[in-house]
Amino acid sequence: MNADTITAAAATAIALGSLWVSYTQTRSTRLHNRQSVRPLLVMRRVRGWEERKVGLQVTNAGLGPAVVTRTTVRLDGQDIGHWNRPVQHRVKDPLPVRPMSYSLRPGDVVLAGQSVYLLHIDEEFDGTVHGDFWELITRRLEIEIRYESLYGGENFRVRPPAW
Repeated sequence: MNADTITAAAATAIALGSLWVSYTQTRSTRLHNRQSVRPLLVMRRVRGWEERKVGLQVTNAGLGPAVVTRTTVRLDGQDIGHWNRPVQHRVKDPLPVRPMSYSLRPGDVVLAGQSVYLLHIDEEFDGTVHGDFWELITRRLEIEIRYESLYGGENFRVRPPAW
């Protein structure tokens, strides 16, 4: 082997090493960028201590917007559809107190830091008045929200915490 062959082989090895470092750095940067705008929906039941509301609240505690892809609603263990007006009326109509509701349809966006009440009553909690409603949102009703970030394809989901 002459000096030119050794120099060419060393240059090729350095170029391949540099290409590998560049590739892994780009991959890490893309992963970091995706994580830096990841939404994180949190669902909780509110009982009027922090504010004058009783209900089921969804908050985006993540850094980026959450794009809703699908909702599933189960009442007393049976799948009754998506969280839309007909299903909301089916859930709300039997109650003695009429709660307000908020629809989440595919394509709707929950912004970072935004909170919405899927179902709520604008009053302080009173067990004698709101007992049926509280029973509904703690034991009978389960709403699952599937969502993703602006990048798409992650298929995140949130449900109310178990009691």
